[in-house]
Order: sequence, then C-alpha cells, then structure tokens
Amino acid sequence: MNLPTQAMLIGTFFFPLLGALLLAFSFGRRSEWASSAIGVASIGLAALCTLGIGLDFYDHGRAAQTLTLWQWIAVGDFRPTIGLMLDGLSLTLLGVITGVGFFIHLFASWYMRGEEGVTRFFCFMNLFVFSMVLLVLGDNLLLLYFGWEGVGLCSYLLIGYYYRTSANGWAAFKAFVVTRTGDVFLAIGMFLLFVELGSLNIQTLLARAPEAWAQGDLMAQLAALMLLGGAVGKSAQLPLQTWLADAMAGPTPVSALIHAATMVTAGVYLIARTQGIFALAPDIQLLVGIIGALTLLMAGFAALAQTDIKRVLAYSTMSQIGYMFLALGVGAYDAAIFHLMTHAFFKALLFLSAGSVIICTHHEQDMRHLGGLWRKLPLTYAGFIVGGAALAALPLVTAGFYSKDAILVSALGAGHWVLMLAGLVGALLTSIYTVRLILGTFHGQPKSDHAREAHEGKGFAHGLPLIVLIVMSTALGAQLVPPLAEVLPAGPHGDGTGAHVLEIVAMLVAVGGVVGALWLFRRRRGLLRRAVADPRGAKLWTLWNAAWGFDALYDRLLVRPYQALVRVNRSDWINTLCNLAPWLAGVSHRGLKRTQTGRLRHYAFSMVLGATLLLAFVLVG
Repeated sequence: MNLPTQAMLIGTFFFPLLGALLLAFSFGRRSEWASSAIGVASIGLAALCTLGIGLDFYDHGRAAQTLTLWQWIAVGDFRPTIGLMLDGLSLTLLGVITGVGFFIHLFASWYMRGEEGVTRFFCFMNLFVFSMVLLVLGDNLLLLYFGWEGVGLCSYLLIGYYYRTSANGWAAFKAFVVTRTGDVFLAIGMFLLFVELGSLNIQTLLARAPEAWAQGDLMAQLAALMLLGGAVGKSAQLPLQTWLADAMAGPTPVSALIHAATMVTAGVYLIARTQGIFALAPDIQLLVGIIGALTLLMAGFAALAQTDIKRVLAYSTMSQIGYMFLALGVGAYDAAIFHLMTHAFFKALLFLSAGSVIICTHHEQDMRHLGGLWRKLPLTYAGFIVGGAALAALPLVTAGFYSKDAILVSALGAGHWVLMLAGLVGALLTSIYTVRLILGTFHGQPKSDHAREAHEGKGFAHGLPLIVLIVMSTALGAQLVPPLAEVLPAGPHGDGTGAHVLEIVAMLVAVGGVVGALWLFRRRRGLLRRAVADPRGAKLWTLWNAAWGFDALYDRLLVRPYQALVRVNRSDWINTLCNLAPWLAGVSHRGLKRTQTGRLRHYAFSMVLGATLLLAFVLVG
C-alpha cells in the first residue's frame, strides 16, 4: 500500500472523528451554520478519500492490503493491533458509509434548520460515521467490536435526540437494550474464537478455522451461532427485530443513515466477513437464510398495516435486510453485498424524501392526514416514485431489480425452493405496500391543513442529495458491481432454463403486484374498508399493525417476570444491609441540619461549649 493510499485510508475515519471533536468541544458557541458546515465537510472529505482509495484500488490490483497503525495492548499472547484492512468488501462498505453518508449529512443541514441542538446532532452523526468506518476497516474482531459498540452508542444518542419527549427516550433505551442483547452473543463468540483459535485477527481466524475444525464440528457451530446472535441484533432480524420501528423517533436523516444505509447492514457485513466460520457450520448458515426469509415475510405483512410513513419504511428495511440474510444463508455472499449497496441508494432516497414530506407539511407523517402532494412536492414525489420502484424491483430500469433478482436466482441455484418462494412472496408484499405508501401520501385529496399548505423545500442542500440518489437508484446504480471476487467465495448462481423462468416470474410478480395494488387501492377501496371492518379482518389488521405482537410477547415473557422478581427481592436482607449506609447518612444529615438555625447566639454558644470541652479534655489528659 503506497503512502498516499495509506494517508487517504486514515483520512476516512480521521476527518469524521476530527469533526466530532471540533463540535463536541465547541461548548455550544458555534452557530447553526458553522456546525452544519463542519459536520458536512468532514464527511465530504472522508468521501473524497474513499474515492481516491477506490481509484487506486482499481488501478493497482484488487488484492487485500493491511495497514497496521500501532499495537493496541499486549497481555501475554494477546496482542491486538489497530490495523486497517482494505479489500473489495471493506471498500464497498466504505463507499456506502461515506458516499451515501455525505449526501445524508448534506440533506440534514437543510432538514435541521431552526432545530435546537444542531451542534449536538452533527457531533453524534460524525461520531457514528467514525465508528462505522472502524467497524468495516478493522482487521481484527476486537477493533470491529469497538466500532460495533460505537455505532450502538451513537444510535442510542440519535434516536433519543428529541429527548424532551419521554417516548423518544424510551425508544432509544429499547434500541440500546435489544441490540446489546445481540452484542453479548457476539462478545461470547469472540471469546470462544480466541480460546479455540488463539487469535482475533480476521484473516488468521479464517485460515486456522478449517485446520482446527471439521465441517459440522460442535465448536464451529457454536461460534457461528454466537456471531449470528450479534448479527440479528444489529440488523433487526428475528427475534431481535422489535427495536427498529420505534427507532423512527429520531430525526429522519438519522433513519436514513443509521437505520437504512449503514448500521443495520453491520450484521450482514459481519457474516460476510466471517464467512469461513459459517462454511464450517452448514446448519447455522441455513438458519441464517431461514431467519432472513421469516423476517422478510413478517416485516412485509407488518408494513401493509402501518399508517406512519417512516414506520412503513422501517418495516421495509427489516424486510430488505431479510433478503440479504436469505442470500447469506444460501452462500450467495456477493448477491447479499450487492443488494446491501443498492438498498442503501434507494432506501436512503425514500427516507430523505419522507423527511422532505415531513418538513414541508409541518411535521406531519401520518398518511391518514396527507394526500394530494404530488403537485406541491414534485422533486420529493419523483424521489418516492424512483425509490419505490427500486424497492418493488421493477424490472430492467431500477437498481433493486438486479440485486433482488440475483438473490432469488442464487436461492434457486442452491436448491432452496422454500427460501426462493418466500422471496417471491416478499416481493409481492413489497410492491403492494409501496404502492399504498405512495398513493396514501401523494394522491387523492389533501386530508389536513398541513397537506393543503405544503410547499416544496428549496436549496442546494435539499435538492442535490435527492437528485443524486434518484440517479443511483435506477439501473445506473446497478452498474457499480462490488469487487468481491478476490474476497468472498463464488456463490450458487442458477443458470439454464430454470433461472430464466424464475427471472420472468420475478418480473411478473413485481409488475403484477404494482398493477394489482393500483387497482385495489384506486378502484376497490370499499372492498378494503369492508374487509377491515369485518371482525376477522380487524383482528388481522391489528396483529399486523402490532408487527405480530412481539412487543407484547416479550413484555409477558421477559419484562413482567423480571419486574415481579424485583418486587419479591426488594426487601431481602442483602438489600436491607446495603440500604443501611444511606440510612445512617440520612439520619446524620437530619441531625446536623437542626444545628443550622441561623441564630448567631446559638453559634456563639456552640463555639464556647466546644472550646470548653476541648480545654477540659486537654487538662484532664
């Protein structure tokens, strides 16, 4: 790795960290414009560094390169380093984080105008990008875990950005606790790998694992299961998916960056990066695909019954990450990362467009109070149309079609018919809820004063990110095929008549879903109202709206029993003993407080009495 490339690689995380520090130590003295400028410029410089690295990477070969900055700690044989690994996989993620992240930051400088605490907002956003870059560049699991926990912390801070509303604070707390559950599994997996293989360096682990374990070995299965536990928490997959929808409490640019384009894909990256471990645990790898299939179906049905535009997109994100897990489960790592990249384009576009709707309608985001916006917000409407088309995988013209099609064909090539069928059903659901979202938001008559008074946001910071992401969400974005041939093993790629038939079927499902949804929501609204009014339909709608009731289930299985246990043990002898010290301190405080009467003669008397007693003690002694 030449010196300029080394400098640019360091710059990808140095500039976001520098921006975060400048904002953190400004002590609120910077203006809104200055804070926005620092926040956007730091990510812009990181994106330029990534661009330079990418050009050099393609010019001088695609072999993996490592840059060791310094040794972190040394405890016996445990000597992890601060080392950066550059290959096709990390470069792809780096491009998504800094490239898409820059346009999200730029849009945020428009979205956050007039908000309280803009300096704090951009400080946390920059710190998040720094942590995410370390996560994908780390050449060992310890540095990856450092970035992993950093993005979890920043996610908590940004979800709870509007902390004056208690519900937002609880949403942040919920995200933190649920994702920490997955992080515990990841930490256990790291301990197990170090004990068994003697290292946390990723390349060393992948080299030693086949030497130490045979395929199907119990320890390999257990290590892969622990890594999967961490991945499902961060990527909001079953059974740790409940935090993502509530995380929409944060500002919309936060949803675009953290909960669509970057953090929720960290689990996909982790499994792809440690694919050699999962190759030795075929049952766990298949479990990855099953979890993905179940999540994409569950989230797809849940999205059908949401009325908040951001919650629809949240469940859509859950579903699309499910597609990536499905691809990982059948060994199609390249297809999973390809969909990760295209999903970042069109989902960031949809979230930013949703943010434009929210700001332009005075913070209205309930579809039941919107409608009739397509003439008032033409650029935002175009963003929803193109992003929605890519989400629904409309054939040939959208980026989502090429990546989703690759996943379905890979599932067929691997012989997993059930997973493939789940993917097709998920594609149909996606088309339906996407059409419902666009029609409910932009068509029909305005349903509120906010919708009637809406007007398009203006300015470079508003328009440029939407335009760029619109372009990247078309078939042009699909031309950026990730350079993964040297990093990940070739997955199953179906060919022949079966693959061609599946491609045609997938096209028909996507187009048929859109056409059928248009007919249903435009021509047969009465049929839907009657279905929802029916008792059975109402129960189904309630179940889907509550995302299959997982929150209520966990409340009964985990939260209430724990609270009952706390109530039972509240007065046990250990608790009483621990409370003795604060009780004594309280008694002493109340006694001393009575001496502070404010009367001078009492103070003089106390001083004379004390001096007399002290003198008497000296004389007697």
